[in-house]
Amino acid sequence: MIKKKVSLKLVPLMIVVLFVPILMTVVFLNINMKTEPIEPDYVTETIVEDILPVINQTKKIIRPYQDNTVRVLKNFYDYQSDETLQKSSIIVHDNNYIQNSGVDYGKDTEFEVISILEGTVVNVKEDDSLKGTVEIKHENGFISVYQSLKDIKVKKDQVISQGQVLGTATTNELDKDLGNHLHFELIVSGQNVNPEIYLDKELS
Repeated sequence: MIKKKVSLKLVPLMIVVLFVPILMTVVFLNINMKTEPIEPDYVTETIVEDILPVINQTKKIIRPYQDNTVRVLKNFYDYQSDETLQKSSIIVHDNNYIQNSGVDYGKDTEFEVISILEGTVVNVKEDDSLKGTVEIKHENGFISVYQSLKDIKVKKDQVISQGQVLGTATTNELDKDLGNHLHFELIVSGQNVNPEIYLDKELS
């Protein structure tokens, strides 16, 4: 009888000895789970996946026409070019000699003129000498100017897409000798530049 009583007294102590370590282990693991920091690798991978499509985007400046038979009729007047090319880049009108501030593209018949990039139309006008003129401002700061147009299909403040038809190249009074043509100018940082340097090139 004495042995049985002694054994029963030991039971609560044994329960405490067994369960206290288990309880401490559970508490310790719970604290670790709450305070463990987020692994940086997980955050980095998520951010990179979100920005990659934006970084890889590039855009090519297309020509202001799609007709492959269109050719250059008169070049941009470049102060750095040779004398022969400079003479061929002079516009003569009413005994006045004008340095060509753009490039004239043409062919025997009329052809459609398109926008080199997406942008916003900032000016549309018509006069007897130059016919129709469309001026477009682009997001990269470029301004493109299209002259000697008829049947203009856009209006001021209109947002247009790259390759959208602006009108039809035709003849004008200033350059009668060129026949059907587009006078095209490209302005970068407020200065007229040679469009041929930029056309068919990718924007960074």
